Amino acid sequence: MTTIRTILAIAASQSWQLHQMDVKNVFLHGNLQEEIYMKLSSGMTTSSSHDYDSSLFFHASASGIVILLVYVDDIIITGTDYGLITKIQQLLHATFHMKDLGQLTYFLGLEVHHQASGIFVNHHKYIQDLITLAGLEDTSSVDTPMEVNVKYKKDEGDLLNDSTLYRCLVGSLIYLTTTRPDISYAVHQVSQFMSAPRHLHLAAVRRIIRYLRGSPTRGLFFPTGSSLQLVAYSDIDWAGCPDTRRSTTGWCMFLGDALISWRCKKQDRVSKSSTEAEYRAMSTACSEIV
Repeated sequence: MTTIRTILAIAASQSWQLHQMDVKNVFLHGNLQEEIYMKLSSGMTTSSSHDYDSSLFFHASASGIVILLVYVDDIIITGTDYGLITKIQQLLHATFHMKDLGQLTYFLGLEVHHQASGIFVNHHKYIQDLITLAGLEDTSSVDTPMEVNVKYKKDEGDLLNDSTLYRCLVGSLIYLTTTRPDISYAVHQVSQFMSAPRHLHLAAVRRIIRYLRGSPTRGLFFPTGSSLQLVAYSDIDWAGCPDTRRSTTGWCMFLGDALISWRCKKQDRVSKSSTEAEYRAMSTACSEIV
Protein backbone atom coordinates (compact mmCIF):
# COMPACT_ATOMS: atom_id res chain seq x y z
CA MET A 1 0.00 0.00 0.00
CA THR A 2 2.94 2.34 0.57
CA THR A 3 3.91 1.85 -3.08
CA ILE A 4 0.36 2.62 -4.23
CA ARG A 5 0.13 5.74 -2.05
CA THR A 6 3.53 6.90 -3.32
CA ILE A 7 2.44 6.54 -6.95
CA LEU A 8 -0.78 8.44 -6.23
CA ALA A 9 1.19 11.19 -4.48
CA ILE A 10 3.61 11.55 -7.41
CA ALA A 11 0.84 11.46 -10.02
CA ALA A 12 -1.16 14.10 -8.15
CA SER A 13 1.90 16.30 -7.59
CA GLN A 14 2.87 16.23 -11.27
CA SER A 15 -0.74 16.21 -12.61
CA TRP A 16 -0.23 12.88 -14.39
CA GLN A 17 -3.16 10.86 -15.66
CA LEU A 18 -3.85 7.53 -13.97
CA HIS A 19 -5.05 4.66 -16.18
CA GLN A 20 -6.46 1.38 -14.90
CA MET A 21 -6.65 -2.00 -16.63
CA ASP A 22 -7.91 -5.41 -15.51
CA VAL A 23 -7.08 -8.92 -16.74
CA LYS A 24 -10.18 -11.03 -17.36
CA ASN A 25 -10.06 -14.48 -15.75
CA VAL A 26 -6.42 -13.96 -14.78
CA PHE A 27 -6.04 -17.30 -13.01
CA LEU A 28 -7.04 -19.20 -16.15
CA HIS A 29 -3.81 -17.96 -17.74
CA GLY A 30 -1.56 -19.39 -15.02
CA ASN A 31 -1.85 -23.18 -15.43
CA LEU A 32 1.88 -23.84 -15.88
CA GLN A 33 3.73 -27.06 -15.07
CA GLU A 34 7.24 -25.88 -15.85
CA GLU A 35 9.60 -23.20 -14.55
CA ILE A 36 9.23 -19.88 -16.33
CA TYR A 37 12.03 -17.33 -16.71
CA MET A 38 11.03 -13.75 -17.54
CA LYS A 39 13.15 -11.07 -19.16
CA LEU A 40 12.13 -7.42 -18.93
CA SER A 41 11.71 -5.35 -22.08
CA SER A 42 14.49 -2.97 -23.03
CA GLY A 43 14.53 0.10 -20.79
CA MET A 44 12.34 -1.44 -18.07
CA THR A 45 13.53 -2.06 -14.51
CA THR A 46 11.75 -3.79 -11.65
CA SER A 47 11.66 -2.54 -8.06
CA SER A 48 12.48 -5.96 -6.63
CA SER A 49 13.72 -9.37 -7.74
CA HIS A 50 11.42 -11.04 -5.21
CA ASP A 51 8.00 -9.69 -6.24
CA TYR A 52 5.34 -12.37 -6.63
CA ASP A 53 1.88 -10.85 -6.28
CA SER A 54 2.87 -7.34 -7.36
CA SER A 55 5.48 -5.76 -9.59
CA LEU A 56 6.53 -2.16 -10.18
CA PHE A 57 8.12 -1.22 -13.50
CA PHE A 58 9.71 2.06 -14.61
CA HIS A 59 10.60 3.36 -18.05
CA ALA A 60 12.49 6.61 -18.52
CA SER A 61 13.55 8.05 -21.88
CA ALA A 62 13.95 11.36 -23.64
CA SER A 63 10.22 11.38 -24.40
CA GLY A 64 9.15 10.99 -20.77
CA ILE A 65 8.47 8.60 -17.89
CA VAL A 66 6.08 5.66 -17.51
CA ILE A 67 5.29 3.80 -14.26
CA LEU A 68 3.47 0.46 -14.42
CA LEU A 69 2.12 -1.15 -11.22
CA VAL A 70 0.78 -4.71 -11.45
CA TYR A 71 -1.03 -6.38 -8.55
CA VAL A 72 -2.26 -9.86 -9.58
CA ASP A 73 -4.83 -8.85 -12.23
CA ASP A 74 -5.12 -5.12 -11.49
CA ILE A 75 -2.87 -2.69 -13.35
CA ILE A 76 -2.19 1.03 -12.89
CA ILE A 77 -0.32 2.98 -15.58
CA THR A 78 0.82 6.59 -15.21
CA GLY A 79 3.55 8.91 -16.42
CA THR A 80 4.31 11.65 -18.94
CA ASP A 81 4.92 9.61 -22.10
CA TYR A 82 1.31 9.24 -23.25
CA GLY A 83 2.40 7.68 -26.55
CA LEU A 84 4.20 4.85 -24.76
CA ILE A 85 1.29 4.42 -22.34
CA THR A 86 -1.01 3.88 -25.32
CA LYS A 87 1.42 1.35 -26.83
CA ILE A 88 1.60 -0.56 -23.53
CA GLN A 89 -2.18 -0.71 -23.36
CA GLN A 90 -2.37 -1.99 -26.94
CA LEU A 91 0.31 -4.61 -26.24
CA LEU A 92 -1.55 -5.85 -23.15
CA HIS A 93 -4.79 -6.05 -25.13
CA ALA A 94 -3.05 -8.08 -27.83
CA THR A 95 -1.52 -10.50 -25.29
CA PHE A 96 -4.28 -11.01 -22.70
CA HIS A 97 -8.03 -10.65 -22.44
CA MET A 98 -7.95 -7.15 -20.95
CA LYS A 99 -10.54 -4.66 -19.83
CA ASP A 100 -9.67 -0.97 -20.08
CA LEU A 101 -11.30 0.69 -17.05
CA GLY A 102 -10.27 4.21 -18.06
CA GLN A 103 -9.31 6.68 -15.36
CA LEU A 104 -8.42 5.10 -12.01
CA THR A 105 -11.46 5.20 -9.71
CA TYR A 106 -11.44 1.96 -7.67
CA PHE A 107 -8.38 -0.14 -6.81
CA LEU A 108 -8.11 -2.92 -4.17
CA GLY A 109 -11.04 -1.45 -2.24
CA LEU A 110 -9.71 2.12 -2.48
CA GLU A 111 -12.10 4.74 -3.86
CA VAL A 112 -10.07 7.27 -5.87
CA HIS A 113 -11.62 10.73 -6.43
CA HIS A 114 -9.98 13.13 -8.88
CA GLN A 115 -10.23 16.83 -8.12
CA ALA A 116 -8.67 19.96 -9.58
CA SER A 117 -6.64 20.40 -6.38
CA GLY A 118 -5.44 16.80 -6.20
CA ILE A 119 -6.46 13.18 -5.59
CA PHE A 120 -8.60 12.07 -2.65
CA VAL A 121 -8.70 8.43 -1.52
CA ASN A 122 -11.08 6.85 0.99
CA HIS A 123 -12.95 3.65 1.94
CA HIS A 124 -16.51 4.98 2.11
CA LYS A 125 -18.31 1.84 0.88
CA TYR A 126 -15.99 -0.45 2.86
CA ILE A 127 -16.86 1.44 6.05
CA GLN A 128 -20.58 1.16 5.38
CA ASP A 129 -20.23 -2.60 4.93
CA LEU A 130 -18.21 -2.83 8.16
CA ILE A 131 -20.88 -0.94 10.11
CA THR A 132 -23.48 -3.40 8.82
CA LEU A 133 -21.29 -6.38 9.70
CA ALA A 134 -20.94 -5.08 13.27
CA GLY A 135 -24.69 -4.44 13.54
CA LEU A 136 -24.19 -0.79 14.45
CA GLU A 137 -26.42 0.86 11.82
CA ASP A 138 -28.73 2.41 14.42
CA THR A 139 -26.14 3.47 17.00
CA SER A 140 -24.88 6.99 17.60
CA SER A 141 -21.40 8.08 16.52
CA VAL A 142 -18.54 9.16 18.82
CA ASP A 143 -15.90 11.86 18.39
CA THR A 144 -12.79 9.76 19.17
CA PRO A 145 -11.81 6.17 18.29
CA MET A 146 -10.70 5.46 21.89
CA GLU A 147 -11.54 6.72 25.35
CA VAL A 148 -8.96 9.12 26.71
CA ASN A 149 -6.21 7.70 28.98
CA VAL A 150 -7.56 4.15 28.85
CA LYS A 151 -5.14 1.20 28.87
CA TYR A 152 -6.51 -2.21 27.90
CA LYS A 153 -5.10 -5.36 29.50
CA LYS A 154 -5.16 -8.88 28.10
CA ASP A 155 -6.79 -10.47 31.16
CA GLU A 156 -9.33 -7.77 32.02
CA GLY A 157 -13.00 -8.80 31.97
CA ASP A 158 -14.76 -11.95 30.82
CA LEU A 159 -13.70 -13.94 27.76
CA LEU A 160 -15.93 -13.93 24.67
CA ASN A 161 -17.73 -17.20 24.07
CA ASP A 162 -17.04 -16.90 20.33
CA SER A 163 -14.17 -14.73 19.10
CA THR A 164 -15.01 -15.08 15.39
CA LEU A 165 -16.78 -11.71 15.07
CA TYR A 166 -14.03 -9.94 17.02
CA ARG A 167 -11.31 -11.27 14.74
CA CYS A 168 -13.33 -10.48 11.63
CA LEU A 169 -13.95 -6.88 12.71
CA VAL A 170 -10.34 -6.27 13.76
CA GLY A 171 -9.05 -7.77 10.50
CA SER A 172 -11.31 -5.40 8.55
CA LEU A 173 -10.12 -2.45 10.65
CA ILE A 174 -6.48 -3.34 9.99
CA TYR A 175 -7.10 -3.11 6.25
CA LEU A 176 -9.02 0.12 6.73
CA THR A 177 -5.95 1.79 8.25
CA THR A 178 -4.49 1.99 4.72
CA THR A 179 -6.49 5.23 4.28
CA ARG A 180 -7.32 6.06 7.92
CA PRO A 181 -4.17 6.81 9.94
CA ASP A 182 -6.42 8.44 12.57
CA ILE A 183 -7.50 4.98 13.78
CA SER A 184 -4.07 3.36 13.48
CA TYR A 185 -3.21 3.52 17.19
CA ALA A 186 -6.64 2.35 18.33
CA VAL A 187 -6.56 -0.60 15.92
CA HIS A 188 -3.04 -1.43 17.10
CA GLN A 189 -4.38 -1.66 20.66
CA VAL A 190 -7.31 -4.00 19.92
CA SER A 191 -5.30 -6.20 17.55
CA GLN A 192 -3.15 -7.36 20.48
CA PHE A 193 -6.00 -9.44 21.89
CA MET A 194 -6.89 -11.57 18.85
CA SER A 195 -5.97 -14.85 20.56
CA ALA A 196 -8.23 -14.39 23.60
CA PRO A 197 -10.49 -11.34 23.22
CA ARG A 198 -12.75 -10.23 26.05
CA HIS A 199 -16.01 -8.29 26.23
CA LEU A 200 -14.17 -5.08 27.12
CA HIS A 201 -11.99 -5.47 24.01
CA LEU A 202 -15.06 -5.98 21.80
CA ALA A 203 -16.57 -2.80 23.24
CA ALA A 204 -13.38 -0.97 22.23
CA VAL A 205 -13.68 -2.34 18.68
CA ARG A 206 -17.30 -1.22 18.46
CA ARG A 207 -16.28 2.25 19.61
CA ILE A 208 -13.79 2.50 16.72
CA ILE A 209 -16.56 1.54 14.28
CA ARG A 210 -18.93 4.07 15.84
CA TYR A 211 -16.21 6.68 15.32
CA LEU A 212 -15.99 5.66 11.67
CA ARG A 213 -19.78 5.90 11.40
CA GLY A 214 -19.49 9.62 12.13
CA SER A 215 -16.69 10.15 9.58
CA PRO A 216 -17.17 7.61 6.75
CA THR A 217 -15.86 9.87 3.97
CA ARG A 218 -12.54 10.82 5.55
CA GLY A 219 -9.38 9.61 3.87
CA LEU A 220 -6.06 10.73 2.38
CA PHE A 221 -5.49 13.75 0.14
CA PHE A 222 -2.62 13.98 -2.34
CA PRO A 223 -2.36 17.63 -3.47
CA THR A 224 -1.40 18.92 -6.89
CA GLY A 225 1.89 20.79 -7.08
CA SER A 226 3.29 19.34 -3.87
CA SER A 227 7.05 18.91 -3.62
CA LEU A 228 8.62 15.45 -3.76
CA GLN A 229 10.83 15.93 -0.71
CA LEU A 230 10.67 13.02 1.74
CA VAL A 231 10.09 14.04 5.36
CA ALA A 232 9.85 11.63 8.32
CA TYR A 233 8.76 11.88 11.95
CA SER A 234 9.08 9.34 14.76
CA ASP A 235 7.93 9.17 18.37
CA ILE A 236 7.38 6.65 21.17
CA ASP A 237 5.05 5.86 24.05
CA TRP A 238 7.63 4.77 26.62
CA ALA A 239 6.68 1.59 28.55
CA GLY A 240 3.07 2.16 27.58
CA CYS A 241 1.93 -1.47 27.52
CA PRO A 242 0.52 -2.39 30.97
CA ASP A 243 1.11 -6.12 30.38
CA THR A 244 4.71 -6.15 29.06
CA ARG A 245 5.96 -2.59 29.76
CA ARG A 246 7.23 -2.46 26.21
CA SER A 247 7.18 0.85 24.34
CA THR A 248 5.16 1.63 21.23
CA THR A 249 6.90 3.03 18.16
CA GLY A 250 5.10 5.47 15.92
CA TRP A 251 6.36 7.03 12.72
CA CYS A 252 5.00 8.68 9.58
CA MET A 253 6.47 9.62 6.20
CA PHE A 254 5.42 12.51 3.97
CA LEU A 255 6.25 12.99 0.30
CA GLY A 256 5.89 16.75 0.20
CA ASP A 257 2.46 17.39 1.73
CA ALA A 258 1.19 13.85 1.06
CA LEU A 259 1.18 11.22 3.81
CA ILE A 260 2.38 7.98 2.20
CA SER A 261 3.49 5.71 5.07
CA TRP A 262 2.96 5.31 8.82
CA ARG A 263 3.29 2.68 11.52
CA CYS A 264 2.22 2.04 15.08
CA LYS A 265 3.92 -1.03 16.56
CA LYS A 266 5.00 -2.34 19.94
CA GLN A 267 8.78 -2.62 20.25
CA ASP A 268 10.36 -6.08 20.45
CA ARG A 269 12.17 -5.46 23.74
CA VAL A 270 11.68 -3.54 26.97
CA SER A 271 13.60 -0.24 26.92
CA LYS A 272 15.14 0.77 30.21
CA SER A 273 14.89 4.49 29.41
CA SER A 274 12.90 6.78 27.15
CA THR A 275 16.14 7.60 25.32
CA GLU A 276 16.67 3.94 24.43
CA ALA A 277 13.06 3.69 23.22
CA GLU A 278 13.49 6.84 21.10
CA TYR A 279 16.62 5.43 19.44
CA ARG A 280 14.77 2.20 18.61
CA ALA A 281 11.95 4.21 17.02
CA MET A 282 14.41 6.33 15.04
CA SER A 283 16.16 3.20 13.77
CA THR A 284 12.89 1.73 12.55
CA ALA A 285 11.92 5.00 10.90
CA CYS A 286 15.31 5.24 9.15
CA SER A 287 14.83 1.72 7.77
CA GLU A 288 11.52 2.80 6.26
CA ILE A 289 13.14 5.94 4.79
CA VAL A 290 15.80 3.83 3.07
